[in-house]
Amino acid sequence: MIALLKRKYVLPVLAGGFLFVGASFKQDFFEIAKQIEIFTTLFKTVNQNYVDEVNPGELMDKAIKNMLADLDPYTNYFNEQDVARFKINSTGEYTGIGAMINRKEGRLIVVEPYKNFPADKAGLKAGDEIVQIGDVNLVDFKEDAGTLLRGAKNTKVDIKYKRQGKMMTTQILLDEVEVKAVPFYSLLSDKTTGYIVLSQFNTKASFEVKEALTKLKGEGASKLILDLRGNPGGLLHEAVNICNLFVPQNEVIVTTKSKNEKHNNTYKTQRTPVDLEIPLVVLMDGKSASASEIVAGALQDLDRAVIVGARSFGKGLVQRPLDLTYGTQVKVTISRYYTPSGRCIQALDYTHKDKEGKAIRTESKNYNAFKTRKGRTVYDGGGIQPDVELTEAKQSTVAAALMKNDGIFNFATEYYYKNPNLGNTVPTLTDADFAAFKAFLKKDNFQLDTETEIALKNTLATAKKEKIDESIAAEYQQLQLALQRSEEKELEKNKAEIKDLLLDEIIKRYQYREGLYQYYTKSNTEISKAVSILNNSAEYNKILKN
Repeated sequence: MIALLKRKYVLPVLAGGFLFVGASFKQDFFEIAKQIEIFTTLFKTVNQNYVDEVNPGELMDKAIKNMLADLDPYTNYFNEQDVARFKINSTGEYTGIGAMINRKEGRLIVVEPYKNFPADKAGLKAGDEIVQIGDVNLVDFKEDAGTLLRGAKNTKVDIKYKRQGKMMTTQILLDEVEVKAVPFYSLLSDKTTGYIVLSQFNTKASFEVKEALTKLKGEGASKLILDLRGNPGGLLHEAVNICNLFVPQNEVIVTTKSKNEKHNNTYKTQRTPVDLEIPLVVLMDGKSASASEIVAGALQDLDRAVIVGARSFGKGLVQRPLDLTYGTQVKVTISRYYTPSGRCIQALDYTHKDKEGKAIRTESKNYNAFKTRKGRTVYDGGGIQPDVELTEAKQSTVAAALMKNDGIFNFATEYYYKNPNLGNTVPTLTDADFAAFKAFLKKDNFQLDTETEIALKNTLATAKKEKIDESIAAEYQQLQLALQRSEEKELEKNKAEIKDLLLDEIIKRYQYREGLYQYYTKSNTEISKAVSILNNSAEYNKILKN
């Protein structure tokens, strides 16, 4: 197998069953063969002659991944362990502990234990740091520690973990874990509006949405909210099947286009729909991507749903995993997708990058206009723009930094252990609590790591290398203080948003994710707006006909 990605980039991995035989491949065959021979000779020479022992597998793994990193972030090489994780994400099923864990700065942290699964039953909580699995001390373990937490059903795994500075132990009994695509659905308080959360597009996504829709209709739902906020996407055909629940057979949902003709496809609905008339609102935000955008874009273009929230991520690219040798895979971006009106909503141009190597975002002045079935104007180039945009649905820069760098998460952990008896009570976060949060950030020496902050740190690092840091020390200190004051202002400016994020994380600590969704049905701004639109048929129809 020799796969040509671009004339400039060559994948030096041999396998069967993945061969581009177009004219471009034939024209560049000598160049490809030449570059593979150079790479092979170099790889062998370095392994044989380098002064210290090297691990050929690790060296090749890094070489391939670094090469692909110059393309887009979705074209990835998967070694054997990566393939196992990828299959879990696609199917939603595996045998393990039933918890979301994250390795950050060498520490393995429990992010979220799933209710009634092994980790939860063993007493693990969000914020616990796993330091030893069986006989393996994770301090010196450089591989994927998650593999140590998977195995045959009923396998006993001894765990040593740190909680609030105290070392503790427990034993986990591995079991089958099924991560649901629809983790929650409910009839809202008006008894006529159904609410379905779709968190991912795995192999059971359309089945679970259909099952939830059918049950809600049976309970009296005559209107529906489909929540795609935070949904990063998944399987394309599941997006088509979910649209099929609400639109007729033989309707074009998405078209994919590529330089390679075999990847050019038109995907139409194939099944009998469940409900062609039920009024529908789709919620989305800046983290709704890929298959989420296919669903929202198709339903918008077909004037079948009102989209509410914030502009989506703008992925617009389709990947396919392709098998290589020895149980490895490469996931390749094979095409772009286009909504029924002809829009490609890709926001980032990965073929053109700025001086820092970041993909260039399409500017709004370069968006192109398209028409929905009823003649409404919609645009390409920057994700799906909602029919009703809500300021509350957009995430501020400071809030994004707090989430990314665990400021929200770590404070919620401390809050939980200071208030252990809240149970199912939803706390009210006061201004005093927000002041405590800011004090916590200072005590923890929390770094927002905004682009400005990172640039300032890099400036100092360069100055130290050039040995001029002492001469600019006073100016640097002034800039640092000014930046801190600016960040404090941003915290205050976005206090309401940050308090909502804190409350979301705190609720999960006591009531799991199910409790968070229950809270949303009563108190979430986007859901309230969706209900308001659905309860006003004149407004709903005006949006779709305007």
